[in-house]
Amino acid sequence: MVSFVVAAPTSGSGKTVLTMGLIAALTARGHTVHPAKVGPDYIDPAYLTAAAGHPAVNLDLWAMRPALVDALARRENLIVEGVMGLFDGPATGEGSTADVARRLQRPIVLAVSAERQSHSVAALVHGFTTFDPSLTIAGTILTKVASTRHEAMLRSALSAANLACLGALPRDAALNLDSRHLGLHQAGEHANLAALIETAATAVARHCDLAALERLGGPVAVEHLGGPAAVEHLGGPAALERPGGPAATAVAKHDGPAAMAAPCAPLPPLGQRIAIARDAAFTFAYPHILDGWHAAGATLHPFSPLAGEAPDPTADAIVLPGGYPELHAGALAAAPAWRNGLADAATRGALIYGECGGYMALGQTLIDANGTPHPMAGLLPVVTSFAARRRTLGYRRLTHRGGLFPAAARGHEFHYATEVSRADGLPPLFEAADTAGAPLGPIGLQRGRIAGSFAHVIDRTEPQPG
Repeated sequence: MVSFVVAAPTSGSGKTVLTMGLIAALTARGHTVHPAKVGPDYIDPAYLTAAAGHPAVNLDLWAMRPALVDALARRENLIVEGVMGLFDGPATGEGSTADVARRLQRPIVLAVSAERQSHSVAALVHGFTTFDPSLTIAGTILTKVASTRHEAMLRSALSAANLACLGALPRDAALNLDSRHLGLHQAGEHANLAALIETAATAVARHCDLAALERLGGPVAVEHLGGPAAVEHLGGPAALERPGGPAATAVAKHDGPAAMAAPCAPLPPLGQRIAIARDAAFTFAYPHILDGWHAAGATLHPFSPLAGEAPDPTADAIVLPGGYPELHAGALAAAPAWRNGLADAATRGALIYGECGGYMALGQTLIDANGTPHPMAGLLPVVTSFAARRRTLGYRRLTHRGGLFPAAARGHEFHYATEVSRADGLPPLFEAADTAGAPLGPIGLQRGRIAGSFAHVIDRTEPQPG
């Protein structure tokens, strides 16, 4: 079995492309690789999913209970992409890539950008290797190497310091990934994702010691979490590759394992038949949440608002995940089927929940970056704006008193939109606090069985003793 964590000294070191290339190259050598991403990221896992052909899961030791992380990590040939720098995490010190590697007892492959350095790389790698004796850093893969001469200097410096070098990837514009306000462009929007994966895999196979990498890891108790992750049933990366196209067909019920149903299931299902918006405007749904619902017996029924589709008329719950409605506000306003379907669902008493971008879509109006207002579903009395941009980013402790969610949960916010108006008199969906427990005030709205907020819920919190 091959299993390791790809970490780096800092963001921007090339972790995502390297991990994608490693996954694809090892898959070509006959391994069935299961990918994972540390932290609350939605975008990077889509690239890893495309490279592996298996859904990537998130592993988050701040926002998830350790038992859930353990259950999600019990997969053969698990390759984990870290977040930020190896030791970077929330202010409380939990949730870093180092914490995840330590919890899983997996070796670390350190991705180090060689830009603007040569022999100093040895001091950098030596520091990371010796900083925490509880971690095993198996070796370094250099990225963005300028030339063969540059590579020779880097390898010489590492060798002199008795530090293993497992590969050196040349600088290549074909391996660059473009970014925008929430991070990388989504995998499904890449002009030629298959070619990117092939280029990354070829570079890794040519310039990295795959035989040495195959020896990393060790035995792990494998637990298949209810078969393929629910995100696959919702179209997975393919649904993102044809934005606005027809949504996938209804998901058949299947039995999930006891580990996901209890005690590890993050959230109870919001309904028995759950309609989920799934297209280029609504892409951010955590696989572990969907799998938990699926394992608990719910059926999942995707629909595409951008393709003019309405939610399943028999659904007793409708979910609008996060995504980029601000980039598709005009198209959403011009597609009445989803709005009419939501209005019908509200009339029959279905639970309707919007998360971040989905919360914006449930509001009265969404103002785009140019200041143009677009009518949305109008089910919550809130107006949101992407023109009045302000970045909001961070983990959240969430307290809920409305009976729709667990009383305590953990989540994450990352958005640039603002609420420019909201009606008084309605209860918030959550009371929020930061990682240290400092109150941040109420967020979101709840109007009967219609609710939403800018927070992405990641996992419930265990009740405190006493």
